[in-house]
Amino acid sequence: MRRQSLWAGAGLALAVSVLAGCNGGGGGGGSSQAVASADRARVDAAVKRVFPALVRIYVVREQHAAGREQKVLAAGSGAIISADGYAITNHHVVGKARYIRVTLSDREEVEADLVGTDALSDLAIIKLKPETMRKPVKTFACAAFGDSDRVRVGDVVLAMGSPGAISQSVTRGVVANNRLILPGGGNRLDGERVGSIVRWIAHDAQIFHGNSGGPLVSLDGEIIGINEIGVVRLGGAIPSNLAKYVAGQLIKHGRVPRSTAGLEVRPLLRSSRLGEGVLVNGVVKGLPAEEAGLKPGDIVTSYDGKPVVVRWGEELPAFTRMVLETPVGKTVEVVALRDGEKRTFRLTTTERGKARAKDTAVRAWGATFRDLTAIGARERKRKDTEGVLVGSIRPGGPCGQAKPQIRPGDIIVKVGDRKIKDLAALTGVTRKITAGKKSPVTTVVAFERGTQRLLTAVKVGPPEEANRAPEVRKAWFPAQVQVFTRNLARAMKLKGRKGVLVTQIYPGSTAEKAGFKLGDIITHVDNQPIDASQPEDASVFPAMIRRYKIGSKAEMTVLRDGKRTKIAVELIRAPVPVREMQRYKDEAFEFTGRNVAYMDRATRKWSKKQKGVYVAAVEPAGWAALAGLRGGDLLLTVHGKQVDDVDRLEKVMKTLRRSKPRRVVLFVRRGIHTHFLELEPDWTKVK
Repeated sequence: MRRQSLWAGAGLALAVSVLAGCNGGGGGGGSSQAVASADRARVDAAVKRVFPALVRIYVVREQHAAGREQKVLAAGSGAIISADGYAITNHHVVGKARYIRVTLSDREEVEADLVGTDALSDLAIIKLKPETMRKPVKTFACAAFGDSDRVRVGDVVLAMGSPGAISQSVTRGVVANNRLILPGGGNRLDGERVGSIVRWIAHDAQIFHGNSGGPLVSLDGEIIGINEIGVVRLGGAIPSNLAKYVAGQLIKHGRVPRSTAGLEVRPLLRSSRLGEGVLVNGVVKGLPAEEAGLKPGDIVTSYDGKPVVVRWGEELPAFTRMVLETPVGKTVEVVALRDGEKRTFRLTTTERGKARAKDTAVRAWGATFRDLTAIGARERKRKDTEGVLVGSIRPGGPCGQAKPQIRPGDIIVKVGDRKIKDLAALTGVTRKITAGKKSPVTTVVAFERGTQRLLTAVKVGPPEEANRAPEVRKAWFPAQVQVFTRNLARAMKLKGRKGVLVTQIYPGSTAEKAGFKLGDIITHVDNQPIDASQPEDASVFPAMIRRYKIGSKAEMTVLRDGKRTKIAVELIRAPVPVREMQRYKDEAFEFTGRNVAYMDRATRKWSKKQKGVYVAAVEPAGWAALAGLRGGDLLLTVHGKQVDDVDRLEKVMKTLRRSKPRRVVLFVRRGIHTHFLELEPDWTKVK
């Protein structure tokens, strides 16, 4: 199975299916028979207890790719676990959220803050903000955790959530496996193997994309798991006892403090005749287990006074949790067998930390970076965490154009003469390099790639502006033409004729006033033949016109309906081309606007009175893109303020950066339609 397909609901996959609800089986292998009346009563009672606490979660989350931060719409499920509004869901739903909106079971909407998130268990806690509701409440309906250790295979369970982010639903099934593990620990999430500490409750209650984070409920009306994955037509839920512990830590600390002993273990070998213990596969250099004297091949039979039995893979996550949940800095006694002889070791645990730090986009480098964690440094056999790890590169950006090129996975250790210890140091030196600069600054950069230390030169700073120097305006015929090719001439029985065919006449222009019509064939200009008969001759006619003075008249020979006539037309100054129009790039909303050009009005049939800013480009997965803004839109107002040109747009956007409204409304023209688009930006990252 591909990893992408494992999660139960990381996004908005709106695959509409008929759910069995509370009246029938969950499908996908669940029972399709009617629920017995006694069961029916228990199902009704369980739904009544938990369903009011069920929430549908909408998220704008960040992801880092192609050298920039991207915003993505996603959705999932969750359950309120306290009357004051704490709710539990999955890390892969809200762990990278920039904005969270929740729909309650009664369809009331409320915003939420991310309290804490834990990639290792794939769990997160959000806090509902009642002040954002239309009718604020003092308390929320909430559900209670049950004891997942009491769950047995065959138990009837209810999966609650929001499949496809459509609406809250309930499906019914039975527990298929109460200790499910996946090969290799399952999916890797932000550098963590969730399966290293999770034994999933597998069940056949039907779940879809969007169910992630929703509760798995017993017929006693208690949360016994948090749905996370779907595999082989079964749903997989994180057991409630683990979820309850992680939720408590996140609410208290905003994170889950964990210890490490530096032990790498595996179940006992099949050839072993021992009935207890766990085999030490390896010890990490410099961590407590090595310092205490433990070695690969040792068999740990007791840890901190607790017996250890890991004969099968299903027993391994419990041991891993026991070590991780040891208080940081606690000295523990480890009893192990070495060559059949019992030995006792004492080790003091140390802080484990995260496997992977948060990514940050730095526009001046055209790349995303993150700090090295202790785990990441050890995996790279580095003695410390100094330096900044390159996450992704924007094609054609500063790092991508450097020679040698900087690549994802490289570690930047020095910029100019400054040593780079961490991301804060990199952003600090970047500010100094780019301060007051309107063009990039070539900077020497030292970086590590594997065992090599390389040097390169990077043009750090804003991208060089495309050359939009105004060209000399020359005479112009205010109409569009195409070459009158030999094939056309033969087809129209005008063999041997050369020239251009009029395809468009600009309204109100001198060409329209002179009497030109669509389909006219211009063969001569002031008796000079137009030597154009192939598509590659397209520049011949414009070149002839440019030789005239602006405002002068030219007499053109025209074939119309098989008759030859002459039309005198005034040649006007060529309009300002699109490439020379004044532009404004908004870094906060990630779009570029420019002033409206003559050709915009002509091709879109806008009147001369039509004002606004032409949207020249919209960054994919940016705030403007999420709101639905498109290239080619005509921006009319921003937050109720009219924007006639880019100067006015820039002033309005600067005002918004100071006032930081929660929502910003754009009013745009798109074809014959107008649209209101609503943005909900995160101002915390906007300068």
